[in-house]
Amino acid sequence: MAQNRSRFRDRVRRGLDHYGRLLAAYVARRPSHLTFWHDAPEPNPRAVAGTLGEYHMTFRAKADYPGPYDGRGVPLLDYHGAIGRQHNPIAIAQWGLGNFNRFKETGDEDRRRRFLVAADWLAANLEPNRQGVRVWHHRFDWLYRETLRAPWYSALAQGQGVSLLVRACHETGDEWYFEAASRAFRAFTIDVGHGGVSYWDEAGRIWFEEYLVDPPSHILNGFIWASWGVYDYALLARDDEAMRLFHSAVQTLAANLDRYDTGYWSLYELSRTRLPMLASPFYHRLHIVQLEVMAQLTGQAVFRDFARRWEGYERDPRKRYRALAGKVLFKLLHY
Repeated sequence: MAQNRSRFRDRVRRGLDHYGRLLAAYVARRPSHLTFWHDAPEPNPRAVAGTLGEYHMTFRAKADYPGPYDGRGVPLLDYHGAIGRQHNPIAIAQWGLGNFNRFKETGDEDRRRRFLVAADWLAANLEPNRQGVRVWHHRFDWLYRETLRAPWYSALAQGQGVSLLVRACHETGDEWYFEAASRAFRAFTIDVGHGGVSYWDEAGRIWFEEYLVDPPSHILNGFIWASWGVYDYALLARDDEAMRLFHSAVQTLAANLDRYDTGYWSLYELSRTRLPMLASPFYHRLHIVQLEVMAQLTGQAVFRDFARRWEGYERDPRKRYRALAGKVLFKLLHY
């Protein structure tokens, strides 16, 4: 009984902290981590498949993130509440990739400097987890279906960190970046039970997991972004095994896209919750952009077909309102 009361109090405390951070961002309009994440998703028209030029998405607004920053110029995200200001390896990678794109577009050396600030931080902060696999740790607890206890790691961080580091190596010729990318890439070859970020389902298909929860959630945007890191690593390393791993992920995605399609909106993930977790309007748009990029990288029409279908949902006011109502109800009943 006492243990149940303790769990209830902990759940209430975490819930209050979570909604306090949302109120700070959306009602009080205080700068927060949400300021960074929710820029308009855009495919990068200057990116060329099969090369390590500009990144596949622009991250234009993220490149111009107003801060805060630490003393070395590395971005911090302000989560408010008990979490406060933190380094987030995913945000650092996206900020760096956005600045890399801007450098390639404009030749601005300050953009190059920022890109390498991010690469240096990522190379220096790759650490072994409990199983000895090198990962980027998040050093704060995070609530997603359950509490992810610090330090936790993510396939999304591994993928985008690798995407940045291989470009840093390609740009500078410094093997230090490639060595770090190789250590980070190894997590994709190991299952989640042994310290990696990959999950093989009953059909033998591979998934890259953004959040390592049981049962796995198969978050769509994180899976796709992580797969681009595998693709980028395969290009620089000229590693056939890495490219086969990417194509295995492509097969998983193509075979399961219909599971993310409700007939009126896309799902954020595939947890077995009482209500399906519909994507927010931001993440629905992100899914469309990511599928457009996947079509360019693979040449597979299935990705473009789903992107167009989901754009149709987005244009239909009735489907938008239905999705919004479903999202609100999910938040009230789940998390």
